[in-house]
Amino acid sequence: MIYFSFLFGFGLVFWMIGVASNISPYYGILSLLMGAVFGCGVLVLKGGSFMSLVLFLIYLGGMLVIFAYSATLVLEPFPTAFANWEGVINVFNYVLLVMVLMFVGSDLWCGMVDLGDKMSDVDGLSVVRVDYVGVSLFYYLGCVVFLVAGVGLLLTLFVVLVLIRGLYRGAVRVI
Repeated sequence: MIYFSFLFGFGLVFWMIGVASNISPYYGILSLLMGAVFGCGVLVLKGGSFMSLVLFLIYLGGMLVIFAYSATLVLEPFPTAFANWEGVINVFNYVLLVMVLMFVGSDLWCGMVDLGDKMSDVDGLSVVRVDYVGVSLFYYLGCVVFLVAGVGLLLTLFVVLVLIRGLYRGAVRVI
């Protein structure tokens, strides 16, 4: 199990560095998708299967649609890959930043070692897991949050479409 934990953690950091490098929208979409897959794998290993499924569906349904629209509107004939020197320098800087934060932040996080155990499952004898209680909470209070998130994603889609094409060829214009 520790091998899977290491694999998912390393994959999450690797693909999020790919998102943060912002080399090309095409590779940003791939990095975001793989980062979401590995992030959901980390949540599944901690015992949060429902929460990881909701997170994965939000990433696929919301953010990837916006990135797909923006990537089709940009249409770069020669997208820049990681082999470019600028991309290699960005990736190296982010890896260095993660390593520095890992060494500096390890002293600060020593008191939070048991935090994941408290959040992922209930201590002691319990009939219902916290993950399954979250399902009822999403259906009870989460419907309003999902509606607000959907309207926010729709608004973000229009903002991205207008910003990508500029002032003259915007997606929302007066006819």
